[in-house]
Amino acid sequence: MRPFDYVRPAEASSAVATVAGDPGAAYIGGGTNLVDHMKLGIAAPTSLVDVRGLLSDRVEETPEGVLRVGAAVPNSDLAAHPEVRRRFPVLSQALLSGASGQLRNVATTGGNLLQRTRCVYFQNRAMPCNKREPGTGCAAVEGYGRYNAVLGTSEHCVATHPSDMAVALTALGARVRVLGPEGERTVDLPGLHRLPGDRPERDTVLEHGELITAVELPRLPLARRSAYRKVRDRASYAFALVSVAAALEVVEGTVTDVRVAFGGLAHAPWRALRAEEVLRGRAATEESFREAAEAELAGARTGPDNAFKVPLAVNTLAATLRGLTAEEARR
Repeated sequence: MRPFDYVRPAEASSAVATVAGDPGAAYIGGGTNLVDHMKLGIAAPTSLVDVRGLLSDRVEETPEGVLRVGAAVPNSDLAAHPEVRRRFPVLSQALLSGASGQLRNVATTGGNLLQRTRCVYFQNRAMPCNKREPGTGCAAVEGYGRYNAVLGTSEHCVATHPSDMAVALTALGARVRVLGPEGERTVDLPGLHRLPGDRPERDTVLEHGELITAVELPRLPLARRSAYRKVRDRASYAFALVSVAAALEVVEGTVTDVRVAFGGLAHAPWRALRAEEVLRGRAATEESFREAAEAELAGARTGPDNAFKVPLAVNTLAATLRGLTAEEARR
């Protein structure tokens, strides 16, 4: 590991000024992703700016009914919070499906959103990777592709985004509060994470020095009937081959509203707007669920190792919506 400076500022604005003024500086909260990358030689910050003690670790409801989650809230605390479990079960389930209990106790809300891909070529410095070293090429395009993206890809990158929490937040239409050198701004989900295009090294729209301070969950009665389903190679501590975050409202057998996002299919959590459009106003049936999923996946671009992701995504979405429909019928 290369030597680096460690800084613990007294306030968030000082942390932002420090990182913004130093191209080699990086924020550290829980460090569950960054420290791994430092050990692998993928990241080599000249200084680490510790922000965990500067950011809120509380979940609070605003007078407008918005649930504001501090960026330093541990994943385990957020998953267990009574209001999250009651109003946004999809988020609690997504968090509990990720990593391990020990890591969830350390990982933060802000850091989880900023995870970098687990693509095996990104993590192997001996292989070319445009995300790690722009302009070197993408070994994954012709290499091992079981985990590769099938939506929104480019010739420069086929990596997928690893976060489960971000998929749920994308389905919920959460808003991310950010503090930067020019002040505060809000970024909607989807909208924080980028598709690769010709700049795959940029995971998000954040500029260097900008700091996530909170995530806001809107009032969304629909989300009380929501679920997260994750398909993976083993039962725990594994990243998604395909995942679905969905919320569904059915009245007299008809879908009146729906929210869907996919994980494991793209460089960013994928809000399935086409599937939602197909479903609204349709009968809540297996046929409708599958037609909606197929419409969303119609533009998928697959390789020899990941063509299975398309039917798997269709089956996963149908199973998730089927389960929510049955739950609605029992109410």
